[in-house]
Amino acid sequence: MKLSKLRLISGAVLLACACMAQAEIRLSDPLPLAPEVTVGKLPNGLTYYIKKNARPAQKVELRLVVKAGSILEDDDQQGLAHFTEHMAFNGSTHFKRNELISYLQSIGVKFGADLNAYTSFDETVYVLPIPTNKKENLEKGFLVLEDWAHGLKFNPADINSERGIVLEEARLGKGASDRMNKVLYPKLLNGSRYAERMPIGKESVLKTFKPEAIKRFYKDWYRPDLMAVVVVGDVEPKQAEAMIRQHFGKLKNPAKPRPRLYAEVPQRSQTEALVITDKEAPDDTVFIRYPIRAAQEPVTIADYRRQMIENLYGQMLSARMQELTQQANPPFIQGGSSMGKLVRGYESFSAYALLGKGGVQPAVDALVQEDERARRFGFSQDELDRARKNMLRNYERAYSERDKSDSSGFVAEYSRNFLEQEAIPGIANELLYAQELLPQVTLQEINETVAKVIPDQQKKLVVFMGAEPKAGASVPTQQQLLDAVAKAEQQIIEPRTEKVLASKLMDAPPAGGSIVSEKLNSAIGVTELTLGNGVRVLLKPTDFKNDQVLMGSTRFGGQSLFGDADIYNARYASAVVGSMGLKDLAPLDLQKVLAGKTVNVGASLGELSEGFGGSASSADVEAMLQLVYLYFHDVRKDAGLYQSFIGKQQDLAKNSMAQPEAVFYDAIQHAMFGDNPRVDGVPRVADFDKVGLDRSLDIFRQRFSSARDMTFIFTGSFELDKIKPLIASYLGTLPVADVPHAYRDVGMRPVTGVVKKDIYMGSEPKSTISITFNGNVAYSDEQKLTLQALGEVLNLKVIEVLREKMSMIYGGGFETSMGQHPYGHYSVALNLPTGPENVDKVIAAAFAEINRMKTDGPSAADLEKVKLNWITRQQKSLRENNYWMNQLMGSVTQGRDPAHILRYEQRVRALTPQAVKLAAQRYLDMHNYVQVVLYPERKNVAAK
Repeated sequence: MKLSKLRLISGAVLLACACMAQAEIRLSDPLPLAPEVTVGKLPNGLTYYIKKNARPAQKVELRLVVKAGSILEDDDQQGLAHFTEHMAFNGSTHFKRNELISYLQSIGVKFGADLNAYTSFDETVYVLPIPTNKKENLEKGFLVLEDWAHGLKFNPADINSERGIVLEEARLGKGASDRMNKVLYPKLLNGSRYAERMPIGKESVLKTFKPEAIKRFYKDWYRPDLMAVVVVGDVEPKQAEAMIRQHFGKLKNPAKPRPRLYAEVPQRSQTEALVITDKEAPDDTVFIRYPIRAAQEPVTIADYRRQMIENLYGQMLSARMQELTQQANPPFIQGGSSMGKLVRGYESFSAYALLGKGGVQPAVDALVQEDERARRFGFSQDELDRARKNMLRNYERAYSERDKSDSSGFVAEYSRNFLEQEAIPGIANELLYAQELLPQVTLQEINETVAKVIPDQQKKLVVFMGAEPKAGASVPTQQQLLDAVAKAEQQIIEPRTEKVLASKLMDAPPAGGSIVSEKLNSAIGVTELTLGNGVRVLLKPTDFKNDQVLMGSTRFGGQSLFGDADIYNARYASAVVGSMGLKDLAPLDLQKVLAGKTVNVGASLGELSEGFGGSASSADVEAMLQLVYLYFHDVRKDAGLYQSFIGKQQDLAKNSMAQPEAVFYDAIQHAMFGDNPRVDGVPRVADFDKVGLDRSLDIFRQRFSSARDMTFIFTGSFELDKIKPLIASYLGTLPVADVPHAYRDVGMRPVTGVVKKDIYMGSEPKSTISITFNGNVAYSDEQKLTLQALGEVLNLKVIEVLREKMSMIYGGGFETSMGQHPYGHYSVALNLPTGPENVDKVIAAAFAEINRMKTDGPSAADLEKVKLNWITRQQKSLRENNYWMNQLMGSVTQGRDPAHILRYEQRVRALTPQAVKLAAQRYLDMHNYVQVVLYPERKNVAAK
């Protein structure tokens, strides 16, 4: 089939794609390989991907991708694919145990945040970002990858040391979800081997395996014909290719390689139901899994077109399901149906709902009947037009950002190509296909496809997962689940009617706004406007992205201006308003009117301030400003949607305190602040009885009926001459009646002295330690930076001592904060998950490191690692709109010169070990902290 020539929508696209536009698109043609990526294969079978990419500058993303995961483990190796990943950081040909992490930290690469890896069923992927400001860094980075590929040592002592860390990681995953999934997966995967090879493995194996078992796994599966090296970033492709050949050309495959087979997932032979309950389950869900089929990755342009059609009807079906939640008594809290990936090579159609107070039957009715409505009657032309607009806009934005996209996104895409054969034709080709093919997709074709894809009373698995029933309540039986689905399938289905909506938000822009002053801060390229109504605007045009504009605004006040009796109304006021929409448009109606636009705006009423946050493409800035304008003039009151919001929040809260983690968080908040009514703990059902429609709406209007003393900030891809008239029109005409514009100090302060509290909850043998140091401080940016440095150098010790030396934790660490509102205050919070039997040892070790820091301070080398990582990150952040938004917002709330951003590196370099030592002495007061420890239920642990 031949298709007509592409009609391009913009001069930029026309210029970039002129050559391709001359060629006809044939559906039978194979999908091409993106011309900007070099893909090759070494004689030993190792595949490589290389792309030069300038964002972020002076950085290369390296990946070692191995087609080896837990599915390949022998019975005595269950968990060793993942354990092998851990051993990659514990000794290799060129790096001794812990030497690798220390070296990478010394060049600004942070363990966990930057350096990382993951293991799944079918693959293991190693993540290594390397700064290229020094030539030797990249060479060393390739050496690391080479060692991972064939140079791991598996020293028995190192293996034994790592056992505790891996077991602590396994402990973290224990809980209600883990217990229920162990029952679910064998049925969900139809008895496939996947259900027997969870990546974390078996504890019995992890505790007792011999080094020979893990060495056998490494020898069998870490081989070049199952590997890919991905290199994307600020590097010349020829240089990268030469380094790949140098480091990986020497790798050899085994003389008799074990065949790399992929596990099959059998077809379901009968319809059945499964009921799984757990006393710690946070919510109730119902899930319907229809027959599994082989997944087809696109190979030809026709396949790509088929995938577009699937995405179109998926988007339309999702919108319908979302619309069901916007009823006074919705059938479920949230739900949906879609065709989705199960495991590699398999997919299936499934339906899911998070249950509300109505329980199983209304949710099943809605899911089954909405799917059947789409299957039988299809979608409307309006629905297709909206979905097509949204999809096309996404392609256009991705194309416009092609030279401003981070390298990490490309390495993920190329990794999927290697692992799953995901097509990589490149965004220029994909935009071409979208422009050419989307307009030719007819409603009839969509509906015919949906009629085939959505199952019609086929064999299925119906699952209920939820909390164990409380007194007077019950959960469905397996037969009741099947009966509920059968009943839903027999209901009479009527076609859906489409509501007629306005085609735009506002008929005309408001008149009368003006700009009365303008000044430029040339040091940072920020223009400050004062509007005729007194509203202040900061404009930071950038070229960091080609099609992104961020908006924020702030003003002091917030919830602090309302009394304790109104705290719930104030806390949820913006959420209530957001759930009801604007003008005569409910939230989903707004989405329909804005179809084809990329815009988002939300209002927030915080503890001490209120304001807006939003984003838009460059072409949709006016729509973003219109939404802000409507929040001031035309918020909507809808009793049905208010009741829907309250009902859903109560349903979400009903089981929240069944979770040990929620009880633990709540205990920490109350241990620090007592029974102060303004403590923002875990939401309870009764909390939402205190949220009234009229009062919450009145509170919102009190704060958002006037823009007096509000500052708006814009960063991104806009031109001053084009945005200023829009700002004058929409923000310059906002009402500015006199309203309070200062916060009220409500007097909430943390306790003083040493407070200790133990919480006993949870059936798994796991504990979490929380230790928080709070206090008053005369705030300064320098003190805040020094406190942050203290937290970071202590985290190096947490990794070095508590994790690597003692093997008693997997993760955790210190977090610091310092603020000046409503009073100068600081916080240093330590969070450490561990085993109940190790709590006292872990606390003692943490306190020993704190005391050592107070006595000796950090080593110069450790502090230098922190400083280099910060400087490296800030150099990247300076090219990000979100960073500038946050910094400019901070300059407004803290009343400082925004040009301080440019002095960050200078301030970091000025930090000294002595300053950090003094900070430890000042802020880590061993006579003033709150310690809360979570233990399992008393029957599972000896009382202390």
